[in-house]
Amino acid sequence: MKSNRGNRSDARRGGGQTTGEVARRLGVAPTTIRSWDRRYGLGPTVRIDGRHRRWTDVDVARLERMCALTATGLPPAEAARLALGKGETDVPGGRVDAVHSLRTATRSRSRSRSRAGAGLRLGDVRQECRGVARAALRLDAAALDDLLNAAIKGHGLVVAWTEVIMPTLQAVGRKWESSGEKYVEVEHFLSWHVSGALRRHAPPVAADRPGAITVLACVPAENHTLPLEALAAALAERGLPVRMFGGALPVESLVAAVGRTGPVVVGLWAQSRNTASRPVAQHVAAMEWGVRGARRKPLVLMLGPGWDGRTAQELPHPPGLAEAVVAVESAAIR
Repeated sequence: MKSNRGNRSDARRGGGQTTGEVARRLGVAPTTIRSWDRRYGLGPTVRIDGRHRRWTDVDVARLERMCALTATGLPPAEAARLALGKGETDVPGGRVDAVHSLRTATRSRSRSRSRAGAGLRLGDVRQECRGVARAALRLDAAALDDLLNAAIKGHGLVVAWTEVIMPTLQAVGRKWESSGEKYVEVEHFLSWHVSGALRRHAPPVAADRPGAITVLACVPAENHTLPLEALAAALAERGLPVRMFGGALPVESLVAAVGRTGPVVVGLWAQSRNTASRPVAQHVAAMEWGVRGARRKPLVLMLGPGWDGRTAQELPHPPGLAEAVVAVESAAIR
């Protein structure tokens, strides 16, 4: 009698991969693959003894199409119909163009909303959030880049940030907070790819113009730079010169940077109330430069949720990216 290992080897040579092997290859749970088989007919061509699934290369390619389509936010039933060849998403080599699928879905349901998404509590959000969330949870770099690029190109940077990227980042953050350390890698993975997408779509930094420079920095001890990166990219889109200093800029360095650049606007980001410092913001707002008789002060914007309840009456606190962009544009001298 042959050993069980021998039986498995014979089955693999004769009938392909097991469900567990395919699941590891695709980055999905075996139960998901079995569910797709049961519900949508995405089963394997070969079954050993009529019971055990063995997946051929053709079967796996079909499942890969299914994964790519669901990553765009398409409902599983519709994705399965297309993966089975009942639509027009096949391309040479059997690879699905996720961007094309996303745009097709967006055109047909441009403002459709979803209350479910890959185990994350997304709430009432754009359909694209589901695809971004699924790609992030699967750590699928190629699909995530495609989806982020399509969202920014399709909606513009400000809308993509506000209605697609931020809701997904917030959902991942909530998942991480409620699950211990399980989803830290997903948050870091998503943040890194968002940062890359923002840089790819931002034009080169505009040339300096007196009275138009904006300084962006996190307050001391604050390292959440991603919202500032979005603002820097949005200002670059509008031809406004920016000086970006990123996370945890010491007070003395912030003061030196403001004194050397003479900005019309200084944006200070605080994610947490523990890092928000109204005295620092007020000190920067009181700085002056220029010739005697024509000295100027910067407009200081208190950016981020950390300033909630700590704002000063004379210092604006824009609630979102769009409002921050308007405030900078209004202050800049053209």
